[in-house]
Amino acid sequence: MEKVHLVSLGCPKNLIDSELMLGALTRAGYQITDQPAEAGVLVVNTCAFIESAKQESIDTILEAAELKKNGPGRRLVVAGCLSQRYGAELREQLPEVDIFVGTGNFLDLPDLLRGTENPQNRAIPYPGAAHLLPGLDAPRMLTGASFSAYLKVSEGCNHKCAFCIIPKIRGLHESRTVDDLVAEANTLAASGVRELNLIAQDLTAYGRDLKPPSSLAALLRALAETDGLRWIRLLYCYPNMVTDELLETIAGVEKIVNYIDMPLQHADDGMLRAMRRERSGAALHKLLDRIRRRVPGIALRSSFIVGFPGETAAAFKRLVEFVKTEQFDRVGVFTYSREENTAAAMLSMQVPEQVKRARRAELMETQAAISLEKNRSLLGREVEVMVEGPAPDSVAGPVGRHATQAPEIDGSVFLTGAAESGQFVRAKIERAMTYDVSAVITAANV
Repeated sequence: MEKVHLVSLGCPKNLIDSELMLGALTRAGYQITDQPAEAGVLVVNTCAFIESAKQESIDTILEAAELKKNGPGRRLVVAGCLSQRYGAELREQLPEVDIFVGTGNFLDLPDLLRGTENPQNRAIPYPGAAHLLPGLDAPRMLTGASFSAYLKVSEGCNHKCAFCIIPKIRGLHESRTVDDLVAEANTLAASGVRELNLIAQDLTAYGRDLKPPSSLAALLRALAETDGLRWIRLLYCYPNMVTDELLETIAGVEKIVNYIDMPLQHADDGMLRAMRRERSGAALHKLLDRIRRRVPGIALRSSFIVGFPGETAAAFKRLVEFVKTEQFDRVGVFTYSREENTAAAMLSMQVPEQVKRARRAELMETQAAISLEKNRSLLGREVEVMVEGPAPDSVAGPVGRHATQAPEIDGSVFLTGAAESGQFVRAKIERAMTYDVSAVITAANV
C-alpha cells in the first residue's frame, strides 16, 4: 500500500479540496501519512491568491522536490490554484513534478497517479477557470479537530472586484443543493462534529442559482435541524446580499452563532469604486447599523486592504476613522498585492510597499486597542466555550473558543480547570488580553 503525504496551503476552502483528495486517495487504496519521509507520493495543494501565497507555494514545492530526489521512485504532485493559474508555465519550469492537477480535476488524482510511469502521460492542467462540486459519493477525510469542520456550500464567484483573481481561477458561482449539504452535515455530525463553519467564495449568494431558487437563510434553517450540531457560523459573507431574512434567521435560530464575517475591503468612496465594491462608506455604515439592530449582540468580523492603487493619505485616514467608529469585534488587514490579469494591476498610482506596510501597521494598531476594550468588557461574564485541547507550550489548562471566535482567525480562551477536547463548558472570564482571554471553568459538559 503506497503512502501519501499532503501539504495543504491557503484558505479553508482549499483545505476542503485537500480533504476530498485524501478521501479519494484512501478509497483508491493509498495510505495517508503525516511523515513526508515515509511517503511515496508527495502532494502540495497550493494557493495563488496573492504574491506571498504564491511564494509560499513555490517554496513548499521546492522543498518537496528535494525530498523526491532522496527517494527513488517517489512522485510529486502539485494541485490547486497555482496549478490552475500557471500550470502550463510550471510544467516547463518544474520537470521534477510528475502531475499537475487544477481546481476542476483534483479528484482524478488516483487515476493520474496510475499513469505516471509513462512520462508522456503527465497530466496537463485543467485549462481556464474551473471548479467542481463533489457529490456525496466523494469521500472526505477530515484533517483537523474531530469536533469542528468546514462546510463548503458553493464554489466560484460572480463579482468583479478589481483586485481579485479568484473568478479567473475558480470560475462563476455555483451552489450545492440544500439536500446535499444537509446530508453532508448529518454525516459530519454523526462522526462527532459539533461546530460547522460555512464557507464559500461568496456565502451570501448561496441558492440564487438553484432551480427552484433557495437562500442562505433557508439553508441555515435546514442545517439547524441536524442532530448533534451545537454551533453554525458564517464566514465570507458579501455585504450587498445580507438580507433581512438572513438576519432574522441568525437572530432567531439558536444554533446559528451571532457572528458574521463580512470582508468590506475599504470605506472611502473613491477606493470602493476603484475596487468595484460597495457604493459608499455611508452605505456601509447603514448596513452595519441594520445588522446590529436586527441581531443584538452580534460579533462582526471584517477585513480591509490598504495600499490599493490611488489610496491617498486622506482615503486611508477615512478608513481608520471608519474602523474606529464601527468598533468591529475582529479585523484583518492585508496590504494590496498587484496580481496580473486583474483590473487593478493596470491602474496607475501604485502605492509604495513601505507605505503599504506602514498603513497596515497603523490600522492593526487601531484595531488592537478596540479589541482589547472589547475583551475587557467581557470580564466577570460567563460564556460557553468549546474546548479544543491542551494549550500549546503551556503547563496550564486547556484552550478553547467562545461562540464569536472562529477557528484559526480569531483569538482563544485559555482555561483554568479540567476538560476534554470537544467538550462544551461554562467559563468565567477573569483576564483580558488584546486578542485572547483567560477564564475559569465553572461548569463542564454543558
